[in-house]
Amino acid sequence: MRVVERAEVMGIADYEIVRDHFRARVIQEKKARRVFLGDRASCLFENHDSVLLQIQEMLRTERITREAAILHEIETYNELVPKDHELSATILIEIEDKDARDKFLVDAAGLERTFALKVDGVVCPGKVDPRGVDATKTTAVHYVKFDLAADAERRLRDVLEKRAKASEVVVEIVSTHPVYTQSARLTPALVQSLAEDLL
Repeated sequence: MRVVERAEVMGIADYEIVRDHFRARVIQEKKARRVFLGDRASCLFENHDSVLLQIQEMLRTERITREAAILHEIETYNELVPKDHELSATILIEIEDKDARDKFLVDAAGLERTFALKVDGVVCPGKVDPRGVDATKTTAVHYVKFDLAADAERRLRDVLEKRAKASEVVVEIVSTHPVYTQSARLTPALVQSLAEDLL
């Protein structure tokens, strides 16, 4: 999947003109690419447009106009764009009560190492940047990459090439932490969308 290029990123004034329409479109796409993993977490599969929206919104919110700072934001957020043979997701811990959330983050220390994507039973372990890992607690936001095993990628490509229907390919996001063991099957529409990410 192509990363966000500097030429795509608009200045704050130009972005304001198209913001409502662009935001509405991407937010609608993001809804279709989000799945709930149990009752305490959601998983958003990132793509080019979801990352571009985050860059534009960050520039707007922080009033970033210096070229070096813009390039830094692009470089930072492009880490979320999946590379060849991988998928990328942002997993959020969604517990409103602060005390309950803080307790869960401590109890679920190491959660970031237990995420995986399963494609027709083929397990693709998640990986996170070890620089952000704290051994005493997990975080509320996880940026996870899933390297696709050859058989898993082949099944998704079967959907692209119409050798299989999206409804026939079972794709699940799972966590295997003792405190939070969860599994969620992706909808056929999301499986189709993830297959298209491989183009």
